[in-house]
Amino acid sequence: METLARRLQERARQLGISNAEAARRTGLDERRYAHYASGRREPDLATLVRIADALGASPNWLLGVTLSTSVDPQLAALVERFANATNGMTKGEIELCVIQAEAIVAAKARR
Repeated sequence: METLARRLQERARQLGISNAEAARRTGLDERRYAHYASGRREPDLATLVRIADALGASPNWLLGVTLSTSVDPQLAALVERFANATNGMTKGEIELCVIQAEAIVAAKARR
């Protein structure tokens, strides 16, 4: 529960919104959302998915679940942060990020 509360607060900061606005976006009562954001309660699976969708995050990220295939947990966390950031981007902006990443890899290969 502690991770979920911390991530809900972190995501609200990233989006520049209050808990009240996060609650509004998820369609939850402010008081109910505040219980989740403070760690006093845990949402059921359907509510967790609803919150994640409304905040443009994955349920795994909100729960602190990292990819088991990743050897480096910090790298997995960065990849997850990047994936969350793309939720606020257009398709063109995401494509630009991919092109930039590919250019970085290509430049390293030429060294």
